[in-house]
Amino acid sequence: MKYLSIITLCSISFLLSCDETKKTERSLSDTTRYDVVFRETVAGEFKKWNTAPNSSGYYYNYTDRGRGPELSEEITLNDQNFITHQSIAGVNYLKDTVSERFISNGENASWMNSGGTGEDSFYGNQLYFRYDGSPAIHEILARLLNSSPDKKVKLYPEGEAELIDEYPLKLNDDISVTLMMIKGLDMNPSFLWVDGDQMIARISGNLHVVRADMKSARSEMKALQDSIEDMYLVGLAQRLTHEIGSVVIKNVNVFTSKGSILPSQDVFVSSDRIEAVIPTGTNPINENVKVIDGSNKTLMPGMFDMHTHNSKFRGALHIAGGITSVRDLANNKQVMALGDQFNDNEIIGPRIVTYCGIIDGPGPFANQRNAIKNLEEGLEEIQVYKDMGYQQIKLYSSIKPEWVAPMIEKAHKLGMRVSGHIPAYMTAGQAINQGYDEIQHMNMLFLNFLPDTIDTRTPLRFTMVAKHGADLDLNSGTYLEFIDLLKYKQILIDPTVSIFENMFISNKGEPSPTYREIIDRLPLMNQRRFYSGGLPKPEGKKERFEESYGKMLEVVSDLYRRGVAIAPGTDGLPGFLYHRELELYTASGIPAKEVLRLATIKAAEITGVADSYGSVEAGKQADLILIDGNPTENISDIRRVEWTMKGGNLFYADELYASMGIKHFK
Repeated sequence: MKYLSIITLCSISFLLSCDETKKTERSLSDTTRYDVVFRETVAGEFKKWNTAPNSSGYYYNYTDRGRGPELSEEITLNDQNFITHQSIAGVNYLKDTVSERFISNGENASWMNSGGTGEDSFYGNQLYFRYDGSPAIHEILARLLNSSPDKKVKLYPEGEAELIDEYPLKLNDDISVTLMMIKGLDMNPSFLWVDGDQMIARISGNLHVVRADMKSARSEMKALQDSIEDMYLVGLAQRLTHEIGSVVIKNVNVFTSKGSILPSQDVFVSSDRIEAVIPTGTNPINENVKVIDGSNKTLMPGMFDMHTHNSKFRGALHIAGGITSVRDLANNKQVMALGDQFNDNEIIGPRIVTYCGIIDGPGPFANQRNAIKNLEEGLEEIQVYKDMGYQQIKLYSSIKPEWVAPMIEKAHKLGMRVSGHIPAYMTAGQAINQGYDEIQHMNMLFLNFLPDTIDTRTPLRFTMVAKHGADLDLNSGTYLEFIDLLKYKQILIDPTVSIFENMFISNKGEPSPTYREIIDRLPLMNQRRFYSGGLPKPEGKKERFEESYGKMLEVVSDLYRRGVAIAPGTDGLPGFLYHRELELYTASGIPAKEVLRLATIKAAEITGVADSYGSVEAGKQADLILIDGNPTENISDIRRVEWTMKGGNLFYADELYASMGIKHFK
């Protein structure tokens, strides 16, 4: 592969300039418009128009609490509907600049994107898939898949997309549509609603793009898609679940609740319960019992991710990564039904041991999962969550400061814990003194030492810490008084430092350090997301951001050393991000064995389930994972999960990963 010359890049920029795209848009009369719905609220728009034969322009934007992309795009296709020219400009979800170009002449192609610049051979029979852009690419892919004899399309520069199923459906108004199910782009199947060659809707989790004339059918389409997704996941669970019966893990090294290793143990398991943990060879093994050789491997209890937002497609990633229990720290109110599906193994997923209901206040930056208009509504919502069986309330950034104390009082009277972000114009210290039991995210601690005039509803809650976090003095009286407050009030800290590594340290065009170890194992689009560079970094501030992140790790270590309780969680990509979180705790200076205790027995104690989970002991539930290595000596061995036991079932990590297009660690 050769790198582009500056002249070539300049030529591309000239030919496909953003100004030209904007001029073209202004002359249009054939624009097709789509609503962009995020968390059930119209949050932006997507529109497309013809600019010339085989060429189209696009505009795409939506907002999410001050974040969200805004992109202009122009695409030209050849006679086979493959992209030959593409120009994308604007900002990505984190508001960093996007400037992407692709141009070909039928024999080779040149590009400039978040992964770098280059050129190589290209014969117009593969689909270039952008790094950041509008939903336009999905409509183009759908056309190519429909015309492909084998329903497969080669991607450029690598990968393959496949149409694995399509569902002709009729909506209530007797409108005929087709739902396409596509694999190869992402860990999860991609779904696209089409009418012939035209995209009607793309529904992906909380983000829905729906053609304006079809918006009244959005809920119906979502319900139909949900049922098809469930059918797919139920089929996966049936295919990838192995019943345990009676098993002996022979000659295995067992990680104990004290953080030590018991070498050469035989662990007897019957269905979902541990029957015995004894030195190898002490008891004979019945010839009818399945034997798993654990030589030179480590048996651990299933781990706890203490900060998750669960969805049905994420469950298998948790299990493949050795995580059998989670806290759900804000979701829609249907999450308890999902928890039942996980527990029944109807869909593969972890045990949700804590349900935390989110409440946010009014305003332009509100979290739309559950925003209230006044204090009375907030108090009513706390009761609703309690009646549903939730154990915890999470307050968010738009809650008015004067509402905090009465809402906490209500929750505490009902026996519920209160945690969350620090509401705008409050400090962490003020929230704790009003009754917070727990704080989510390390940046919220750092904001305690910055002016309380910062509007933490906005991305300032990230950028101010990135710019000033390095100045925090861990020997100052102000800091030490705050630590004393945390200890006195027995406040739990949920740092999620791995997400800040990605925000503060990653650089555009380079694999994020947070995901560098696993990026080559992922499907194409997942790989590309981790080249975007995190937060926009002003000129000359790169080292400053790195220093601020380094100070975050110092605080993690200092909290542990001073006896402040820490809960390892992710708030992001299940499994892989959790492994990184544990690696970062070790990098901060916490001994690996203690990090593993935080992930297992300590988390079980915090969530009140230590009598049944969190350690490998006779009589406890057989939530177990087998590690190829010894993570007490090398914490990164935690990535090498061979299998996971949960609820009387055995799941092989390689099979789970293969179902999601992910390569196993081997």
